[in-house]
Amino acid sequence: MAGRPPNIVLVLADDMGYGDPACCNPESRIPTPNMDKLAAEGMRFTDAHSSSSVCTPSRYGIMTGRYCWRTRLEYGVIGGYEAPLIETHRLTVASMLKRRGYATACIGKWHIGSTFHDRDGEPTDREDRVDFSRPVSGGPTALGFDYAWYNAGCGTCAPPYGFIENDRFVDKTFHYYHNDRSAYSAGSGMMGDTWRTRDADVVIAEKARSYIEESSKKDSPFFLYVAPNAPHEPCVEELVPEFARGRSAAGSRGDLVWLFDWIVGEVTDALERTGQAGNTLLIVTSDNGALPGDFVADEGGRRAAAPGRNYLFRDYGHRSCGDLRGFKAHIWEGGHREPLVARWPGRAASGETSDATVCLGDLFATVAEIVGEELPEEAAEDSFSFLHAMTGADPSGPTRDHVVHHSERGAFSVRQGNWKCIFGTKGSGGWPPPRDKRPLPGAAGQLYDLDVDPAETTDLWDERPDIVKGLAALLDRCRGGDRTRP
Repeated sequence: MAGRPPNIVLVLADDMGYGDPACCNPESRIPTPNMDKLAAEGMRFTDAHSSSSVCTPSRYGIMTGRYCWRTRLEYGVIGGYEAPLIETHRLTVASMLKRRGYATACIGKWHIGSTFHDRDGEPTDREDRVDFSRPVSGGPTALGFDYAWYNAGCGTCAPPYGFIENDRFVDKTFHYYHNDRSAYSAGSGMMGDTWRTRDADVVIAEKARSYIEESSKKDSPFFLYVAPNAPHEPCVEELVPEFARGRSAAGSRGDLVWLFDWIVGEVTDALERTGQAGNTLLIVTSDNGALPGDFVADEGGRRAAAPGRNYLFRDYGHRSCGDLRGFKAHIWEGGHREPLVARWPGRAASGETSDATVCLGDLFATVAEIVGEELPEEAAEDSFSFLHAMTGADPSGPTRDHVVHHSERGAFSVRQGNWKCIFGTKGSGGWPPPRDKRPLPGAAGQLYDLDVDPAETTDLWDERPDIVKGLAALLDRCRGGDRTRP
């Protein structure tokens, strides 16, 4: 193994907030021993962000090193049957590593688009026309992954409910699943006959463990992307594996965070058991911020809501996004500031924290620097390496001059140094309470000094028009150009 490039393993939670892991929030009501151990053995970043506060655009950014608002997806997420967002000619983290001799695998939630076909072999995004026996194209194996075992969309709450292995559904037959209890949020749609939502992440953990065991027998390094669905809604007891129930003091959502931490443990145990841990860069993070807690149901089993369709949540006294303002889908910090821990024995600093500003899309440039790959002009246009921060050479030194944030409703903000400016809205930019509308071009926004006000309580938009003007010009340059990486 001497002289061999490191294995690279990314474990990505779905909707885990900055306040969920105990290593980020000592008052967390959720035991997270595996993430806490990694934080003690590696580098924990305190100012890491997803490029979007919802999953599809965030995952697009991780895979491509580009902001997703450069694509057709200007707000929201795509449906489970929608066409791929990533063009097959575009370089991804996986295809870049593959040409450097890596074996590559994607196991878990994809949700960046795939092409389904009807009985005549024609592409379709209509569920009632999909022929589930035909190959699925445009997914992970078309974008640099040698092997894939994945669910196409939000596997816990939206169809298609079924795993795809490489380019074929594992299930040979499907049935229509009907659900009129919207508090459970698992929408009606086609479901494979062997699919069990409760056990989906357990299967993902088993597949990841098996892949590590098989890869350890080979000479080539591997890149493994593990993306469980937890703790994404629906957060109800019947959809939590029995062994995970009651593991937290934060309800079913808390139990699903515990489940994600358990999956992290399964991955780390497999690396240790196969002798791969010492030569593996293991990164654990989340695709966006968290929801406040479990949905509250009304008497009919539907989501209970206050006026204005502000859904109600039960948080059990747990702050899923810590002391940050906002939650998943919001433009505020709680929507996009993420837990991020990196362990790389002998290379990543051990037991330290970094205050460097990092975006999840920076994984691309970081990995490229590790393997000695020079990025072409037309790839990873918004990605900046944070290798120097991770190794402790300059743990809180600058990795990037600025970062652009984007919300579920399409609101933009730009962060430069201590200043963060939100444009087009005085609201949240997302759908959890307080629910917001689409931003209005030219409307008043918000300005915060995060050094003295990390919870974004004091809006300085009117007091500092000079800062607003400068950051507005910066955002215009970012959006008007085709890159932010020099």
